[in-house]
Amino acid sequence: MINLIYLTVLLPLIGFLINGLFGRKIKNEKIIGTIGAASVGISFLIVLGAFIQTVALPVEQRSNTVELFTWLSVGGLNVKFAYLVDQLSLTMALIVTGVGFLIHVYSIGYMHGDKGFWRFFAYLNLFIFAMMNLILGDNFVVLFLGWEGVGLCSYLLIGFWYDRNFEKGTTSQAAKKAFVVNRIGDFGFLLGMFLIYMTFDSLNFKEVLSKATTFPVTEATFGLIAIFLFIGATGKSAQIPLFVWLPDAMAGPTPVSALIHAATMVTAGVYM
Repeated sequence: MINLIYLTVLLPLIGFLINGLFGRKIKNEKIIGTIGAASVGISFLIVLGAFIQTVALPVEQRSNTVELFTWLSVGGLNVKFAYLVDQLSLTMALIVTGVGFLIHVYSIGYMHGDKGFWRFFAYLNLFIFAMMNLILGDNFVVLFLGWEGVGLCSYLLIGFWYDRNFEKGTTSQAAKKAFVVNRIGDFGFLLGMFLIYMTFDSLNFKEVLSKATTFPVTEATFGLIAIFLFIGATGKSAQIPLFVWLPDAMAGPTPVSALIHAATMVTAGVYM
């Protein structure tokens, strides 16, 4: 199951493509909902199998890397599209796919009759796809890809009913606020990544951790890296002062609030 972990990312992407490209023509809500929920449900089963397989291994063998392809090779920068499978990432993946599956199932009834039913499930699947990349990424680049994807999906989901009003304005305004505030945090995260690469000449988690104990790095450099990464986590987890987007996020559909507040997005900062 560990070698099949890439399917937990691929299946939600397939669900997004099917519902996004053909959902308007399919029209049948049961089919659209089943495609969306099944893609996440099967991902949960794969993650569960990988988790059971991992905890059965000796402690020193519980961290594995599944490499897919070399994504970027420029000068000294070599970025592989790979997933890190260990107890931490699998635990988080179980939460995301498990709770995500339940939210998909609930959404079938909640969104019944909505003209954007197919679009909603496409966005949900895209959100899970981005979140799984964030969780399983073997390096900062893959993690950042998922990080930005989650931010984009939060904008799409919060502003799903873009033509509706709530007590503080319109849902589209709430979505824009979430998007802009998160970009502030993301800028800090990006600066942290640049500083990490300049310091350790790598963006791979294992290599950075290994070099951090041997490279002659000043305390000031470590402090700056920590501050920049903390700014990124602050934006995503809605902490002071970058918390202003979270109350307005309730303007979106209830399943979106559950997905963002309880299950995935606000925990991404803590995970990072």
